[in-house]
Amino acid sequence: MKVLFIGSNRIGDAVLSTGLVDYLGRNNPSARITIVCGPDAVNIFEAAPQVERIIPMAKLRWSAHWLGLWIETVGHFWDLVVDLRASALGWCVPTRARRIMSVSAEPVHRLVSLAKVLQLDQPLPPCVWTTTRHHEVANNLIAEGGPVLAIGPTANWVGKQWRPERFAELIGQLTSPKGILPAARVAVFGAADERKFSAITIDSIPASRRIDLVGRVDLLTAASCIERCSLYIGNDSGLMHLAAATGTPTLGLFGPSRECHYAPWGEKTAFVRTALRYEELVDVPGYDHRRQETLMDSLTVESVEEAAIALWRRIEL
Repeated sequence: MKVLFIGSNRIGDAVLSTGLVDYLGRNNPSARITIVCGPDAVNIFEAAPQVERIIPMAKLRWSAHWLGLWIETVGHFWDLVVDLRASALGWCVPTRARRIMSVSAEPVHRLVSLAKVLQLDQPLPPCVWTTTRHHEVANNLIAEGGPVLAIGPTANWVGKQWRPERFAELIGQLTSPKGILPAARVAVFGAADERKFSAITIDSIPASRRIDLVGRVDLLTAASCIERCSLYIGNDSGLMHLAAATGTPTLGLFGPSRECHYAPWGEKTAFVRTALRYEELVDVPGYDHRRQETLMDSLTVESVEEAAIALWRRIEL
């Protein structure tokens, strides 16, 4: 069974779509799956069973990338095309069956919408495929020796990023003698080009308890590291969804994004949002997210700490 799976550009959406890929593989043991996704998301699927090819989709001017993808895929006859982009490509390659995602403004989680693509009644939780190599590297980076607090201080645009000074203050509170993770080591995650923004948070952590992984591990190694952590706290981002998929207790911070669509998924997850509603942050004259500074300032350190404590106590029970 040959499957063409047209996925997402963004890491977070790619992580959320892994449940569909897993479902297709488990229910079709002979499936050979080709994934189309953004270059940043390729790593997510590299260790997935039954994925025989991944085609990175780098955007080109005049949407020329779609023509290139059509040329690469039209020469095959597919048994199933799954198109999460609702693109023309999904309709322009030969196949026995198509499952095209429809655009909806319903206030439902992205996983609910994804399940409907395969006509399923229940959402499929995301999963993470890692290898022995990822686990061996993670074991060296996150050695045994007490709890580790994982922090994801960045996001795909600045409006969603809580200020690094507030992350630093939060870390101090949670790892203080009276905190829920006293004297815990702290692992900070992010991409190489996010190091400058993360510097204040990283530098606030005592060297003896600091695990600086910003720009130093790929996504699957990061997932293996987070799996060894006691608690993850981070902005709404692909890394947040990856953390939740590992089963690590995950607290997501929300402001100018909708938690009804993108809250972290799983029994060990929670979210906290700004005092200002989504509409108050983005539905304003002259709003341009490409130029905005952070829109997370109405989210206080106290409210994040309270949410972290509530999640921790719920999991302990």
